[in-house]
Amino acid sequence: MVEVVNFSGPAVGLWLCGPLMSLIDTAVIGQGSSVELAALGPGTVFIDNTSYVFMFLSIATSNLVATSLARQDKDEVQHQISNLLFIGLGCGVFMLVFTRLFGPWVLTAFIGAKNTDIIAASNTYVQIRGLAWPAILIGWIAQSSSLGMKDSWGPLNALAVASVINGIGDIVLCRGLDYGIAGAAWATMVSQVAAAYMMIRSLNDKGYNAFSMSIPSPNELVQIIMLAAPVFLTLISKVAFYSLLVYFATSMGTHTVAAHQVMIQLYCMCIVWGEPLSQTAQSFMPELIYGANQSRPKARTLLKSLVLIGALSGLILGFIGTSVPWWFPKIFSHDPLVIKEMHKVLFPFFLALSVNASMQSLEGTLLAVRDLKFISSSMSILFSLGALLLLLLSSRGCGLRGCWFALVAFQWSLFSVALWRLTLPNGILYVEDLHSNQMDKLKVA
Repeated sequence: MVEVVNFSGPAVGLWLCGPLMSLIDTAVIGQGSSVELAALGPGTVFIDNTSYVFMFLSIATSNLVATSLARQDKDEVQHQISNLLFIGLGCGVFMLVFTRLFGPWVLTAFIGAKNTDIIAASNTYVQIRGLAWPAILIGWIAQSSSLGMKDSWGPLNALAVASVINGIGDIVLCRGLDYGIAGAAWATMVSQVAAAYMMIRSLNDKGYNAFSMSIPSPNELVQIIMLAAPVFLTLISKVAFYSLLVYFATSMGTHTVAAHQVMIQLYCMCIVWGEPLSQTAQSFMPELIYGANQSRPKARTLLKSLVLIGALSGLILGFIGTSVPWWFPKIFSHDPLVIKEMHKVLFPFFLALSVNASMQSLEGTLLAVRDLKFISSSMSILFSLGALLLLLLSSRGCGLRGCWFALVAFQWSLFSVALWRLTLPNGILYVEDLHSNQMDKLKVA
């Protein structure tokens, strides 16, 4: 338990900084214009949710680095980092071009051609933040490499500085110089570039060259794809579900989508507290399952600790998360109609948040033991069922509250399925001796 807290405590800040930047943008913009506040919803969906899709690179990096370290092969660690940095740079350049060419079209299709004022403001935000795409993905590779080495302090220092830069930039550009949503975008973009540079320096300080890039061989690329593809499918299912929430909320009017923007940013701010538990599982489980000193009893003990910490964290965060919009809604908006919509979803907000941290610890364990086929297939099925439920509730006129209850069902279903899988008597956490062919596959992976 102590080891988990020592690692995951600082790691909280890593996952907190990204949503914190968007939340700062939301709070600052909300003091000025309800239209720009509504525009932040589609804008942050396009940037933040799309970037979340590329978390498969981060997860693959952490997994590969942790596994290589378990074999005590430093040269292999450097080679993995160089390959993934090249892939990250390529994906970043692709997304930079994609955002520039297709950003306005995507936002128009998402928001609706009639909402021209929201489209214009949202596109301004997206185009500015899109300039940081290469830095974002390279920074993630460097950050995940450090986490795979069980170091959470170096990346935390980098993101703490970035958050300060973002906060000061928002205040100066938005409130002082009255640049509005464009000022918020510039502040966030600059802070993300600064964070990437500091991540690279932190990795270099450990004796690895984060400026070295190499093109993966065909066999290496296949291995990375085999690990990353199921993770990509899992992440894109989550992103698609959150995007559907914003899509249905957008059709309910400006005040409703503004309220949803506030609540979903608060939700994202809170759920990141579960990510360090997932990262802890991904960093520590490979050694206990595949390392030289493997121990499945210790692996089960680690999982129990993670789930327990997750349950306590979920209840505490649920209480704090609902208290802020209930007692201090004017932090985000002075519009009484927006505040009224926010208060409608406080109960499902609490239910969805309370289970999230435990669910993420289970997902992190499944990723660590590379039960990737199960993760991707179960996520695809639950996403389809959740989308149907969301469509049904919206068509019945359940409003924003119905959207959030669909999220509750989605989150609790993910938790239940993952818990069932990991507690099977013949599962990987309980079977002491794996067949030799299974071990060969794991070594190849």
